[in-house]
Amino acid sequence: MASTITPFHLETVLKQAAPSPLYLVVGEEDLLRDHALAVLKAKILGDGGEFNYDLFYGDEAGGSDIRNCAAEIPVFAERRLVVVKAADKLPAREGEALLDYFKEPVETTTLVFVGPKLDGRMKFSQALGRAAVTVDCASMREAQLLPWIAREADRVGLQLEEQTRHILKESAGGSLYGLRSELEKLASYVPAGRAATAADVQALRGIEPEASVFDLTLAIAAADRGKTLAILARNLDAGEAPLRILGSLAWQYRRLWKVKESLTTGGREGEAARTLRMDPMKVRPFLGRFSDEHLQTAARLFLDADGALKGGGNSRPKIVMERLLLRLCDFVKKPTVEPPPRPSGPPGRVTARPVSNVRTIRSGSRTGR
Repeated sequence: MASTITPFHLETVLKQAAPSPLYLVVGEEDLLRDHALAVLKAKILGDGGEFNYDLFYGDEAGGSDIRNCAAEIPVFAERRLVVVKAADKLPAREGEALLDYFKEPVETTTLVFVGPKLDGRMKFSQALGRAAVTVDCASMREAQLLPWIAREADRVGLQLEEQTRHILKESAGGSLYGLRSELEKLASYVPAGRAATAADVQALRGIEPEASVFDLTLAIAAADRGKTLAILARNLDAGEAPLRILGSLAWQYRRLWKVKESLTTGGREGEAARTLRMDPMKVRPFLGRFSDEHLQTAARLFLDADGALKGGGNSRPKIVMERLLLRLCDFVKKPTVEPPPRPSGPPGRVTARPVSNVRTIRSGSRTGR
């Protein structure tokens, strides 16, 4: 019977029971998909089982070829493993050639379909969803990221300060592969016995992430479209991933929102200034550029950009980021120019009109007395 499990639960299930004949490994987090597939390969093939392993790609394979391969008998082993990557690109016609197989899969073969997302309108997707064990590899929620970072840090023998965990979580742009890479670099950089600090993260990345993203928010606050795009281009040219830039910017916006709420409820400018790393006298004018409407709109724009960057398709990452930044500049609250105060005096007293010492030269003849 079909069921849904997480990639981490998969290991536990396989220790308790034999592999199922059909799996659907689906979700936008590629590291989790790769992890689930590695767990299945280790369980089914062991160390030397490549002889009973076949790999197809959905945009190249035919449904009949996949079906015939899955029907083969394992050689000197209990099971075969057949994997179809990019299953979302399998044409509808080729997918329908597998419908009968889904009803009666070969028990000595584990057939695994892998992809970020399947079209739920296709008969192939519907039939596979009913027959297969689904391994859900969706992106982690925020509450799951910190425990995952802690586990990965333990795996590479790394200690992390609490602040460092949050910086890594917010600055990686939601990419688990990016987080894993940062942790592995930190493990080789930080001396044994010492916890990794925020300064270590900044030193390894070659540029202080908060400063870079703060420069970006300063440009957005000024509605300086040219400077905003220039900062983006500089980061992209330096090799920064668009998703990482997006994650850092979203983190900075969440920080702005929290500081605004703190000041509204009686927080001190000094604390806000330390958080934002700016002159206390400039904190309120700066935050005033980011209205509640702007922050709410930004949250929606970040989600849209995240989906466009992860969805692939015809969207070019640079264009996605440029459009996002230009929209943010459009929604910035323009500073209001207050008129100069009117001179005031005691009631009933006429205030003298200020006299200018600038001589006005009029064209035409002079008038004499």
